[in-house]
Amino acid sequence: MRKDFGKRPLIYPQPVLIVGTYNDDGSPDVMTAAWGGVGDDHQVFLCLSPEHMTVKNILKRRAFTVSFATEDTVVPADYVGIVSGNDVPDKFERSGLHAERSAFVDAPVITDFPVCMECELESYEDVHCHCFGIIVNTSVDESVLTDGKIDLAKLRAIAFDIAGGSYLKLGELCAKAFSAGKTLK
Repeated sequence: MRKDFGKRPLIYPQPVLIVGTYNDDGSPDVMTAAWGGVGDDHQVFLCLSPEHMTVKNILKRRAFTVSFATEDTVVPADYVGIVSGNDVPDKFERSGLHAERSAFVDAPVITDFPVCMECELESYEDVHCHCFGIIVNTSVDESVLTDGKIDLAKLRAIAFDIAGGSYLKLGELCAKAFSAGKTLK
């Protein structure tokens, strides 16, 4: 038996994305975005409503960064998602996060998060809150690499449970992609 939930976007796992920009005074700004993902092989997609300080900054600077929250950063990641830069001007400082200037775009690389996609704004549509960015560079802290590739066990990224309103640890390897299905050929 199945239960109907209506028009709910119950997509799992939902990444916990951290979006970094610069404010007018050059100070770093950051917010958590629960709705976003891959737009294309060189593009990210975010669903961000126009009232966010971060969106105002993206539209002015035409750049932003996207990182993944981890088990180690769940507290500041949650904080920057529940507090608005419109209300708390020193939100970034209060979060205890650290940033350095990107060499590729006019946005901060938040060094507490091991993976950072540095993006140029491609388009923003405020009616549907669609933000698309072209990935100019992806920088990865060596601490989460194994044999030159991102090691998810080391990254320890978290996911957002949209139905339960919780953050979840990502699980173990279940099968190799593009391989498990070959047994049915």
